[in-house]
Formats: sequence, structure tokens, C-alpha cells
Amino acid sequence: MAPQRRRVMAQVAMVMNLDKCIGCHTCSVTCKQAWTNRSGLEYVWFNNVETRPGQGYPRTYEDQEKWQGGWVRTRSGRLQLRSGGRFKKLLSIFASPVQPEMHDYYEPWTYDYENLFQSPLSDDFPVARPKSLVTGDDMAITASANWDDSLGGSEASEAADPILVKLREEANLHIKTEYEKTFMFFVPRICEHCLNPSCMASCPSGAIYKREEDGIVLVDQDRCRGWRQCITGCPYKKIYFNHRTGKAEKCHFCYPRLEVGLPTVCSETCVGRLRYIGLILYDPDAVTAAALADDKDLYQAQLDVMLDPRDPQVIADAKASGIQPDWLEAAQRSPVYALIKHFKVALPLHPEYRTMPMVWYVPPLSPVVDLLKDQGHDSEAGGNLFGAIDALRIPLEYLAELFTAGDVEMVRLVLQKLAAMRSYMRDVTLGRPRQPELAAAVGMEERALEQMYRLLAIAKYDERYVIPKAHREDAHNLEEMGCSIDVEGEPGFANDDVFGSSSGRPVPVAIESFAEAKARQRDPGWQ
Repeated sequence: MAPQRRRVMAQVAMVMNLDKCIGCHTCSVTCKQAWTNRSGLEYVWFNNVETRPGQGYPRTYEDQEKWQGGWVRTRSGRLQLRSGGRFKKLLSIFASPVQPEMHDYYEPWTYDYENLFQSPLSDDFPVARPKSLVTGDDMAITASANWDDSLGGSEASEAADPILVKLREEANLHIKTEYEKTFMFFVPRICEHCLNPSCMASCPSGAIYKREEDGIVLVDQDRCRGWRQCITGCPYKKIYFNHRTGKAEKCHFCYPRLEVGLPTVCSETCVGRLRYIGLILYDPDAVTAAALADDKDLYQAQLDVMLDPRDPQVIADAKASGIQPDWLEAAQRSPVYALIKHFKVALPLHPEYRTMPMVWYVPPLSPVVDLLKDQGHDSEAGGNLFGAIDALRIPLEYLAELFTAGDVEMVRLVLQKLAAMRSYMRDVTLGRPRQPELAAAVGMEERALEQMYRLLAIAKYDERYVIPKAHREDAHNLEEMGCSIDVEGEPGFANDDVFGSSSGRPVPVAIESFAEAKARQRDPGWQ
């Protein structure tokens, strides 16, 4: 009996190697300059880099008891939005949704640079005071998108880290706030472009959709009515409200670049070369069942949804599903698939949200080497590395709450693989006898360790980014009318009226900034 044919879909995904992130924020700045450097998006960062431990951006976004994001499994064994089902949504559709307020993000500001040039000659140096972009008044800066950067003010902010709050008391004993004993690492974040996006399910207008050809999640600006339920629904809080247009906007994975084979702006400009982009083939009919798994089984359940692009049956099913040969080849060479499912060293961010995220992370190992060196040991010896993983300044429990829904053993295995690779390759580099027992200890072959090393350490540009181009014959399916990247003066951007910038029916609250509105009304030529 012939095997039953299944649907196969392609998903563009990203992996970030956190050991390489130096927290320079270049990715955030270049993304800001490319996509959100527009009026109404002053506080918006499609890409941001968070210091861990820390509250994140917006503050404490991981506290789903407060923000009601993602999915939950009901007693009857079904998925339901944490914020409530359709009936509850209908009853509260005209109420303000559960969403971060201005102080949870930060009040955007600029500086009074004009004062530097217009100030009269005096004995004192002129200053450029911070000015609110909301009111236009002088303000004191109290927060920003990277307020916890490199443990800035950590004693005041660490206590509010939702993961630290969640950890058991005995785990908290390992976490020291003294500067010389503390720990930190950087976590760059973008929209997860989930397989099971809760933002899409939350939208009353059906404005959020997942592109069939590559899985990128987008907002149709023509259909968006500014309900803001998507902000509640997204557990990562990576959807933002543009107060000028009255529309929701989010990271779109730089899809105009991907369609011509180029990586995202954040990847292209990354100083540490820590990002990898590639294709994943998956079974869409298995997504819901995988999202219903127990919390600690969600990681493996999502792995099971991903299909082996070299399996002859998968190849046949993919061709029958309309996936082009060059896309199949790209999936077979995908660095993302290699790190996620072949080597199994990349982990999803908060799988317990059940959205099936498609931006994964290789957890950081570096502090263990510093610890051993300070104690006078050979910091790269395999035995020492394995033994010191449990003594990481970054507690395994913290990493487990971040990446595996609390499964410490899975995090330990990933770190052991990274430690084995590091020790094994040092012997190779120094011309010393190889230690095959290192590979065997973590269930890998020597050749696999060398391949993983090449990918994580010295991979070339075309090995880190394996992005198939969009097909000309599918161009009509790729037209994004009214997408969220339109700029002022272009077709997708609304014209001004007496209520400010809005599209469709006038929305009185969706005006430009308060300061802009006052200045416009004081203009003698304004009618």
C-alpha cells in the first residue's frame, strides 16, 4: 500500500548563536533606519537586543498572567487563546485590549538640537535637552528599548525579570547580583513568524495572515482596523500600534530582500555574524497536534513537525505540493535545519506559548570557560568543560525557562555538545591526537562535530544564508497591497485630514504626535 501523501509547506526561519552576540545593537539600529524611521513609530523596534537577566522590551513582556498572550490548552484538550475565545472577544471587542502602555515601552524623545545653534553667546555651554515626541515638552529620560543594556541598573531591574520570579527558591540562590559574580548574555529578538501565530487568531478583522509560499507573517494595512487585539495575542509583544495611521505594524522578515535572495537587514549588518537564515519544510496538518503537547514535550513536538528535506517521500510530497526544485535544494542546504534538527543545538524561545516559533537560539556557553580559567584549570579540556557546565554563572534553570519550558536536561545536553565541539576542535587546531570519546559522549560522530564547528565558527556568507529567490511566475501572489512598509507619500500611506493620518474611515484618536498637531493648528495657512 502506497504511503498517504501529505501536504508540505516551506517556512523561512532564523537561528541566532548567542555566544557570538556582543550587544552592539547594530542590528537594531539598521532595522530602525530601514523600516521604522517614520512618524508614529518612534517607540517601535522590530529588532531589539535584550540583556539577560532583565525585564525585556516592552517591560516584563514574558508575564503572560498579566499580558494574556499566546495559547493555552483547555481541559477538553483544545487550544484556546489565553486572552479568551471568540465569545469573550466579541463581548469585549469595543473595550481597550490588554496591552503594554507607554511606560511599559518608553516615551520616545528627541533632543533640542536647535538650541545648540540658536543659543546666544554666553559663558555657559548650551545644552540639547531631551524633548518628548508625544507632548513636545522637556522630559526626564527614565526608560528606553535597551534600558537594561549590559546590566545597566541591574540591581533595580533584575528583580522584575519574569523568569527570575518564576524560578524556584533554590535556583535563585545561584544567582548573584554582585557585579563580580553576576551573569548576563544578550538575546536579539524579532517577530517569531510562528507556525501557529496567536496574533493572527486574535485579529477580529482578519488583517494578519501567513504567506503561503514562505510562512512570513504580515499585516494587511487595508484590512487592519486598529482593534489592537493582536498586541494582546502576541506573547512576544512584537506587534506595535502606529498611533499616526491607526494600524498595527510588525517585523516582516525583510521579505522584499528575501524575494531576491538577500538576507534580512539585521542579518546583513550583524557584527558578530551570529544569524543564520534558511528554509524548513514542515507538515501544516501536524501543527495543531504538536501545539497541544505537554509543556516539556513541546520542543520535541515541534521538531517532529519539521520534515527531512532529503527523505525521498518528503521530496515527492513537496513537489506534489508545488514546492519548486530550487527551493527543495535550498531546504537541503539549510543551515537552520542543520542547527535545529540535525545537530539539535538550537532551541525555541518560550515554546510553552504554543505558537511554534520559527526564530531559534543556540544558548550561550562562554562563561563556563572564564570560570575554569580563573580557577587555574585547562579551560578547554573536555572533562573540565563537561564537569563545569552545572557551575555556569548562567544557571541552567534560567536557560531552561527561556528555551525549553523548564527542561534542564535538554539545555545541559546542548551545552555539552557545544563544549565537546570546542574541546575537540582545539586538539584538531593544535595538531594533537583527536579525542573521539568526546563526540561519543554527546551522541555524535567526529565528522559531525567538525561540520558543526564549521557552521557555527567559520561558515561563509552563502553557508549562513541559504535563501531561494521568489519565482517570477508567482509574482502575482507576492504583491503586498497596502503592506506595512509603505512610506509617506507612497500608495500605502494615508493622506492627512483634520484628524491627522488615518486610512479608511477617520479615526479621531489616530493622529500624529500631540506636538505636531498643535504646531499644525497654529500654522496660519492651516484650514
